[in-house]
Amino acid sequence: MKTLASRYYGLVALAVVMALLPLALPNAFYYDVAIRIAINAIVVIGLNLLIGYTGQISLGHAGFFGLGAYASAILATHFNWPAPVALAVGAVATGLLAFAVARPILKLKGHYVAMATLGLGIIISIVITNEAKYTGGPDGIAVPAFSLFGLDIAGEKMWYGVVAALLVLVTWFALNLIDAPAGRALQAIHGSEIAAKVVGVDTTRFKVRAFVLSAVLASIMGSLTAHYVGFVTPGLAGFFHSIELVTMVVIGGMASVFGSIIGAALLTMLPQVLSAFEGWETVIFGAILMLTMIFLPRGLVPTLRLRLGKERT
Repeated sequence: MKTLASRYYGLVALAVVMALLPLALPNAFYYDVAIRIAINAIVVIGLNLLIGYTGQISLGHAGFFGLGAYASAILATHFNWPAPVALAVGAVATGLLAFAVARPILKLKGHYVAMATLGLGIIISIVITNEAKYTGGPDGIAVPAFSLFGLDIAGEKMWYGVVAALLVLVTWFALNLIDAPAGRALQAIHGSEIAAKVVGVDTTRFKVRAFVLSAVLASIMGSLTAHYVGFVTPGLAGFFHSIELVTMVVIGGMASVFGSIIGAALLTMLPQVLSAFEGWETVIFGAILMLTMIFLPRGLVPTLRLRLGKERT
């Protein structure tokens, strides 16, 4: 009960922080960083449900992000579809693709799952790059503004309000999912898939659901990113973006919703902070990640929670 209460205290705290944060953002640059943090956090929450709670590693999630971005870009630019419809179609198409590949991929174990998802992400990235007629190829493609009921979502303040509300909503959904029987089934699979099968958990079905859910969240945020930035390139679906998302999960803390948010915030802000160290920012960035994993092996939030719990006892 204490853990449950602390989770919802955390949700209220998150809502308060997101509501008050604009008071501390002096200009458009800081709004932009905050928006990107919220976008990454939502994607990472979905990915953490797959990696942290279910124990299934995915190294190709940027591919789903890119699919959502390019679905919105292509449908809105070449076919003049309304932005919400293009977003929904992209999310459904991504979900169907994830569902189609999930069963054969998730039958694999351990590192083979990671390699299979890596291959899927690479295939998506190559297709996006090569289909230049629709995607613009390596040069990318412009994306029109997101219009909803005749109102264009434009400007950093309006976009911040949208993604902040979505972050609170997705966090609430994830916390409820974890506390539901489905969430306990996912954690049972992570603990021991054989034991979960013994007690009657349909492990394949729950792994597929987690995979599809995380893919759809990535697609939706890819679509919103496309409309927010106004331009997309194949790098959104690239391997390094996938690694960045997984790193956010690991640094913040696997099997921790709030760890996902912290990890996304840190890894989104760090490149901006380290830009002052010309020529050394990549080295310092790598050293910080290495030291974090040495001294906080479970990730920031779970390790700090464990240590604070020991001090109180």
